Amino acid sequence: MRLLFTAIVCSVLMVSCSNFAKVQKSTDYDYKLRMAEKYYLAKKYNFAQQLYEELFPLMKGQPQFEDLFYKYAYCSYYLHDWMNAENLFKQFVEVFPNSPKAEEMEYMRAYTYYRQSPKQDLDQTNTQKTIGYMQAFINYHPGSAKTKEAAEIIDKCREKLESKAFSSAQLYFNMGHYRAAGVAFNSLMNDFPDSHKSDEYKLQIIKSYYLFAFNSIPDKQEARYLQVIAECHDFADRFPESKLAKEAESYVALSQKNIKDLNNEQIKTPN
Repeated sequence: MRLLFTAIVCSVLMVSCSNFAKVQKSTDYDYKLRMAEKYYLAKKYNFAQQLYEELFPLMKGQPQFEDLFYKYAYCSYYLHDWMNAENLFKQFVEVFPNSPKAEEMEYMRAYTYYRQSPKQDLDQTNTQKTIGYMQAFINYHPGSAKTKEAAEIIDKCREKLESKAFSSAQLYFNMGHYRAAGVAFNSLMNDFPDSHKSDEYKLQIIKSYYLFAFNSIPDKQEARYLQVIAECHDFADRFPESKLAKEAESYVALSQKNIKDLNNEQIKTPN
């Protein structure tokens, strides 16, 4: 049964390819355009794309060219050729800046970058580009029906970037690189000031600097514990209602005790 099904599929494909080859050989460009439209509507984008590509230079300046360009760009998009689709969406706006479809093409250009946005642990260049182009779209088309969707995509991209930055900072902490962890968590807070996890990041800064101080040589410890205390006071000022406030405050007492112990030790064994 499976072999029969495979044979039928292969036969259909061979007939389709044979028919398409006949279309390609035709010198009747109006016929080719009609067939391209037929393939496009049938979602046979590979066939439609090849015909549109052939007709593209021949139809420039013709009334049909705008619609051809529009569908040619979408063929690349539907075939998941994101880079070519992005370039064609961009070119469409440049060629037809006053077209009713220009706004849609601007949005789709930004959206192709979103479709290329990779998993969190990979390079996020396309994620950053998505944010930039989506924000530009919102700024240029504030009344667009796509504005809400563009804003939601920006939020998703920022969440991905934030999560990646958190993972990097946490990795420093887990590896015992506490100073680097403190710097990384501080950068995370600065880069994402509106994050609902800001108090968690601030607590991680405190923990990182406390462990950095604790593992430092005695001559460096007091100054570093004082930095921990300063970070704790900053936490109290920024997040007075945080459920993590008591835990953050506990590092003040720990740091003060350690400073006191250091000073007592210095009295017992003066230089």
